[in-house]
This record gives sequence, structure tokens and C-alpha cells, in this order.
Amino acid sequence: MNSSSCCINNILEVINVLQCQAEKVDDIPNTCDRPFLGSAGSSNAFVYNTRPITLYTSNNTLFEAPYTLDGQTGTSSVFRVEKVTNETATLRVLAPNPDTTSTFPYVKTDSFIIVNTNCVCAVRCLPDTFVDCV
Repeated sequence: MNSSSCCINNILEVINVLQCQAEKVDDIPNTCDRPFLGSAGSSNAFVYNTRPITLYTSNNTLFEAPYTLDGQTGTSSVFRVEKVTNETATLRVLAPNPDTTSTFPYVKTDSFIIVNTNCVCAVRCLPDTFVDCV
């Protein structure tokens, strides 16, 4: 077993819990271990519901997965944690937002991957955001 898998699992579990319990709070620096998701603008705005992540393998390769969105296919390296168990994580593939006027960079896809966290060496958290319908 990869000695980092427990650490990776713990980080992904925290992210998953935070996404499930998103609430309004003041902004503080965007880091993986920030204890809450940030708000989308003023205190009257809706709350961010996603802490997007990227994953890196042992040879420092950015992990990517295929997706289909509105009949178009592509690959993405940005994911939303959906479930974490033992040494695996179920991730939703996020696609670049086709609406270039939107302030939110990603949209959900119906593409999922299950990752063995023993194969993940690094997790990079991207700035919190709102993803519609997740």
C-alpha cells in the first residue's frame, strides 16, 4: 500500500464533507485544508459547492479522464469528489464552462471515474467554485 494513500484519502474525505455541508462564511486563503467552502461574492450570494481538484501520479503526470457533454467529447484534468471509501474515490469529471461569459469556470458532466488512491501521489486544490446541479 502506498503510504500516502491514507493521507490522500483523508484529504478527499474532508473535501467531500465540505462540499456536502457548504455554508456561507467569510473568505480566507484557498487551500486544501481550509475548513469550509468560500462564498460566491457578497454575503447575500449563493455558496460555492465545489472544491475542484487535480491529481498527479507517481511520475508527476497530471491525471486526465474522458467526458461527454452535449454530444461533444473531451478530456479534463479537473474533478469533483463525489464519494470516498477505503482506498478509492469516485470523482465526477468537470468540463470547462462553454459559457465564456460565466464567472464559474466548470460545468458538471455525467462522466465519473473511480480512482485507486494508492496510485495518486499529489492532490492540487483549485479555487472553490459553484457547479450547477451537483
